[in-house]
Amino acid sequence: MSDLTYAPMPIAGYLDRLSARPGERIAVKVSAQGGGHFEASLVQVIRGDPNPASGGMTFIDIPAPFAGAYPARDQPIHLGSHAECPADRSLCGPILVVSMLVQPWLLRERPSTLVASHDESGNGWDLEATTDTLSFRCSGHTVSVPVAMKRRRWYRVWAGYDAVKGQILVGCAPFSGGEPAVRQEAAAGLAAVNAPILIAAREHGLAGQHFNGRIEDPAIWSRWPQAGTSPDDPDAHHGAALLAWWDFSIEIPTQAIIDRGPNALHGRLVNVPTRAVCGARWTGREMCWRAAPRDYAAIHFHEDDLYDCGWDTDFIFDVPADMKSGVYAVRLRHGGEADIVPFFVLPPKGQRTADVCYLAATFTYQVYANHARGNYDEAMRRRIEDWGANRHIPDLYPLYGRSTYNFHPDGSGHAYSSRLRPMLTMRPGFITFVDERGSGLRHFPADTHLLGWLRAKEIDFDVVTDEELDEEGLELLKDYPTVLTGSHPEYHTPGMLDALQGYVDGGGKLVYLGGNGFYWRIARSALLPGVLEIRRGEGGIRAWSAEPGEYYNSLDGAYGGLWRRNGRPPQRLVGIGFSGQGQFEGSYYRRLPASYAPEAAWIFDGIDEEILGDFGLSGGGAAGFELDRTYSDLGTPENILVLARSEGHGASFIPVPEELLTHLLTVSGEARDALMRAEIVYFDNPAGGAVFAVGSITFCGSLPHDDYSNPISRLLENVVRRFSSSD
Repeated sequence: MSDLTYAPMPIAGYLDRLSARPGERIAVKVSAQGGGHFEASLVQVIRGDPNPASGGMTFIDIPAPFAGAYPARDQPIHLGSHAECPADRSLCGPILVVSMLVQPWLLRERPSTLVASHDESGNGWDLEATTDTLSFRCSGHTVSVPVAMKRRRWYRVWAGYDAVKGQILVGCAPFSGGEPAVRQEAAAGLAAVNAPILIAAREHGLAGQHFNGRIEDPAIWSRWPQAGTSPDDPDAHHGAALLAWWDFSIEIPTQAIIDRGPNALHGRLVNVPTRAVCGARWTGREMCWRAAPRDYAAIHFHEDDLYDCGWDTDFIFDVPADMKSGVYAVRLRHGGEADIVPFFVLPPKGQRTADVCYLAATFTYQVYANHARGNYDEAMRRRIEDWGANRHIPDLYPLYGRSTYNFHPDGSGHAYSSRLRPMLTMRPGFITFVDERGSGLRHFPADTHLLGWLRAKEIDFDVVTDEELDEEGLELLKDYPTVLTGSHPEYHTPGMLDALQGYVDGGGKLVYLGGNGFYWRIARSALLPGVLEIRRGEGGIRAWSAEPGEYYNSLDGAYGGLWRRNGRPPQRLVGIGFSGQGQFEGSYYRRLPASYAPEAAWIFDGIDEEILGDFGLSGGGAAGFELDRTYSDLGTPENILVLARSEGHGASFIPVPEELLTHLLTVSGEARDALMRAEIVYFDNPAGGAVFAVGSITFCGSLPHDDYSNPISRLLENVVRRFSSSD
């Protein structure tokens, strides 16, 4: 367990799915403190902005069969990854020696368990490491060797007992060579136990003494090693003395661990530790684990990994056959506290009930879920209190797991994110920044600015999510005249990009209302429902950087990182791509000559202003924070109309790393300052498809200004109504 305080929220919930169609079921899982009962109800989400200037958060109560009171219970969360292997009588002989390769990333004065086996009475053995010792405990005896294993260095460690001779042994040697540190002591009354084997933890849960680091080739032997030496390398030894050898280079995309020993004691991983990482033998000759699996025979375990909270279901919501597609939430109340858990209702499969389709960026929401930014200060606390905003800040609640924008306690980045846990940032009223000129919203709550606009303009729409788009592809979108994104559709799978490109190429009309979109490649697997993987390698604005040799995803074996480095820059789909970033500040656009051309007249119908969007609830302006621009070398179409360009960005704005060659030279040859621009563009294709894109994350924050009567609102209305008309 880390030094953080792992306190639960007063009431928290999550769903087994983020979206459903009429006739499908959603399981609701709740943990509440203090006993008694909690209340559950259903609401439709209209606005998720707590800023009084926005009109405040707005919900519509919806009758639901599940509405009512339920017993409140504390449902625990067991953080930390480890491996579990079955008990077997073959491991109960008079001699047992365990060995493994270990790369510590975080050791403390308190013990971290490398491997353990205990029965229900606590009898058994374990091998533990601290900052300065390696210890083996068995049958009430402990033998320790003083060794200060260095961070990120590989070591071979071993330990065991000989019950006949009454001996306990523990040893450690640098993998790269060097004198071993070995201690052997006499011990009486040694006894075997027939109990499961745990690797990287002593027990399940927060008190599990989880190991933070990499383990490779754990093996168990029935032969005592020669004095002063370690057991054999299991990769080169297949004799009768080898009882078990868990080769982590096998089944890397799964949560299975395979025993290549004679007893086939195959195990499983708990809480998704990181696979496809470089092991002790990696030399750099191969960069992909698929080409040299034994180079990647390590697993990186962390004390704060979390996959599925595993809570029991409190109630089921059967989505009614006549429920309108939209954004809804389960509202939970208990003892004056509340949690509002959003979900999306799609139209019936194979049908559309509106001409406009809103594509909710649920994969982006999930990748950012529970991002602890370290900005919960007095100003943030006052803002939350003054506005009645959501006060459940991830900084305060590490119990629910972190974001892929955070580091593990050992300094490595989070490569996986699960939706099977409370996602605190995906809540109405969640504030990301103290925005002096606006609301400081991002992702789900920021996208409710668009939802409110659609409702204010009486534009009917269906909702689909990233998950359905990835699973169903073009078939999901092909019948819609128009598809809208939200403010930040950043994370995509290959299937999603294929579907969106096929939609536009086939005559669909796409409205991209954000910035920094279509940026990172992510991976999914049917073997790990609800999990997304990101490898932040070789460029891009990154919260952390993947290690050399670890740019290939474990779940699908594909090269990760930027879509730009995978040959699919966003300019090919929407004409613009990420170029510059600054603080959460908004500026404005200035219209360009193309906006006055006859072919663009319909876009600017009713708009006389030259300056667009010098107002808004996101940083105070429609063009800000993260900016996208055209670039023909990356695929911007030749027939594109650049209608407006942002200007007036502050000193915090810089080019993104992939646009730079040196501190002076840019990839495109443009001046650095020229890269800090958002561009509003339009283009069409011979099939009748078209794209309208705005190139800014803060654009949607300007829609509510002046009760939705402003040039930004009019601009979008002109486009959406034309795109969705039958003309």
